[in-house]
Order: sequence, then C-alpha cells, then structure tokens
Amino acid sequence: MWGLIGVCLVAVLGVLAWFTPVLSVRTVRIDGLVEVSEQQVRDQAAIPLGRPMLRIDTDSVARRVAAIPKVRTVRVQRVYPWTVKLTVVERTPIVFYDSPQGAHLLDADSVEFAIEPAPAGVPKLITGHPDGNDPVTKAAVSVLAVLPQALSIQVGEIAARSISDISLNLRDGRTVTWGGVDDAERKSSVVLPLLTREGTVFDVSSPNLVTVK
Repeated sequence: MWGLIGVCLVAVLGVLAWFTPVLSVRTVRIDGLVEVSEQQVRDQAAIPLGRPMLRIDTDSVARRVAAIPKVRTVRVQRVYPWTVKLTVVERTPIVFYDSPQGAHLLDADSVEFAIEPAPAGVPKLITGHPDGNDPVTKAAVSVLAVLPQALSIQVGEIAARSISDISLNLRDGRTVTWGGVDDAERKSSVVLPLLTREGTVFDVSSPNLVTVK
C-alpha cells in the first residue's frame, strides 16, 4: 500500500513539474562572462521564463550558447526550484595574426574566434599562410600552449616557417630557436635556465644539445 502511495505521489509531482508553473523558470543565472555580453548569452540561450523546469532542453540551450564565437564551453544546469544556471568558459587568445581585415585571434585549440585588436601581451604569429586549420599555424599554437608561463610572457612574436622550424622572438630582442613540436616537455625544462646565459640566439631545437650564440 505504501508503495502504491509513493508511486502516486511521484506521478502527481511529475505532472505538476511538467505541466504546471509550480516548478517553472523564474531566474536565468549566467556565470563566467568577461568579454561576451550577458544579453548576448541570454538572447542565444532563449530560455523562456515561466516554462516548467523539466521542459527546458539543457543540451539545446548549451549548443545555442556555444555557437557564440567567443564561447569555448558552456554548462547548463537546472537549480531547483526556479533557476537555470549557465556556466560559461570563454575563449582566451594565445596568438594573433594580421590581415587586411584586422587582427585574427586564435585560442589554444587553434580556433579563430574574433577579428579585433589583440589584448596586450598576446604574441603575433609570423607564418606564410596563417589560418586556424593550417598545419604550420597549429604547430605554432601548440608550441605556445606548452611554454612555461615565465617564458610565454616574454614572447612578442612566434615565427613558423614550417612545422619543424619554429622560433620565438622575445620582447627584449633575443630569439629562441624551438624547432618542431616534438620533445616539448624537455625543451620547456631547459629553456629558462639557458636564457640566464649571455647571448642573443638560444637554440633548444635539440634539447640534449642546446647552444647559445
């Protein structure tokens, strides 16, 4: 008998939650925004206030918001009784390249997500055919992504002539010859101690035999 009563209560609650405004959306909360406007996210999410919480398709909401170029990921949660929460992670520029249209910003996934002035400190990419889908561009981005923070803040330009010929031009005029994307961990471990020496060109392309000129 108690089991039957429990089933009936669950069924009643389900009907109330699905068809009535008892558990309906009253608030949409958005966290994590820096560059993207809250209004843009709200417009893209298109969550109608007053709709029962259970009838909110969180996957569809997430796909719509993720279509905003500057959004990297978004998590959509129902927070009962009346709130839908969106947690947004924005794309962060790791490098840019110039074109007649302006500066193209790329993130650590090599995704081009904006054409606008690059933030201070973001290095410039110098390569023959810059593009988010270009293998050489992707190689340059992958190098920047693994650099130790103490080095990455010093990089003014990254010059990529091929996937195996990448150099870092530091803001003080020195150059780090990085080579290819292989042995990234080993190169990262030797480059900072090497930069304490006198010189202008620091070659870690073969990390077991580094040189300074």
